[in-house]
Amino acid sequence: MALYSEKVMDHFRNPRNVGVLEDANGIGEVGNAKCGDIMKIYLKIENDIVEDVKFETFGCGSAIASSSMATELIKGKPLSEVLELTNKAVTEALDGLPAHKIHCSVLAEEAIRNAVKDYYDRNGIEYDAEQFADSGCCHENDE
Repeated sequence: MALYSEKVMDHFRNPRNVGVLEDANGIGEVGNAKCGDIMKIYLKIENDIVEDVKFETFGCGSAIASSSMATELIKGKPLSEVLELTNKAVTEALDGLPAHKIHCSVLAEEAIRNAVKDYYDRNGIEYDAEQFADSGCCHENDE
């Protein structure tokens, strides 16, 4: 069996939604010091819908593929659905990631959550802080 699925390779070689979104109204950035991955997600939200999304990722192929897939999964979706996106959903959409690369999908989930939180903060929208609590999943115990 190949280490990476065809979908992972496709999203790594041909990432979708790459770049900076100049008119973003929600920006989320996360990083993992141990593996060196840094992910930045830009959201353009109108009427609680993600109208556009872009990303910049400095990292391995799995990080780039996770960012790309995550943006595809949330584009055009209402924020209520965006906030339900999990790293498991990103991993499944990529037809799996090696166990030691799961943290890449977690970073994508966290970057998106941070971007939505940033949107709420910028616009004075109330939210439950627990909904944005750091999972702590991948900051110290990564492979």
